[in-house]
Amino acid sequence: MNAFVIDAFDFCRINGSREGVTPVAEMTRLIKDCADASGTLAWRVEGGTSQMGYPQLTLSVAGSVQLVCQRCLTPYAYEIDASTILMLAKDDAHADEIEEIISDETIDVIVGSRSMDVADLIEDEALLALPQVPKHEVCPDTALIDSTKTEKKLPFAGLKDLKPE
Repeated sequence: MNAFVIDAFDFCRINGSREGVTPVAEMTRLIKDCADASGTLAWRVEGGTSQMGYPQLTLSVAGSVQLVCQRCLTPYAYEIDASTILMLAKDDAHADEIEEIISDETIDVIVGSRSMDVADLIEDEALLALPQVPKHEVCPDTALIDSTKTEKKLPFAGLKDLKPE
């Protein structure tokens, strides 16, 4: 994936904004979880300052990836539509301090840098948006599932035939 490096603190200070579209094939970590490398993800990153004065990035990622259904083992299109707020800290200790102050589970606090690769943030957000167990709402072809189902046999059912009357 082409690197898109920003000075995160400066980007937030000037209320920077960038958007683009990236092929899934360029996201090496993401394609490991996909059925194939087709599809694209549209993204947008905006810099700003929180109400408490901390620099923050708002990141949005949307698009379609091909996942393998864990029920029927066939590929299907999964729509990603994720957005997150990333509050920036100077170091780990500062990040812990900010997390205590804001106490908001919907905001992630990360350590910012003067050379932050936004491509990595985009891929991270896409990975976090994937389901833990990908599956269709309703599988299109249940023949494979049906072939694995057999009638449950009770272990001692045959003994009743051996019983004298």
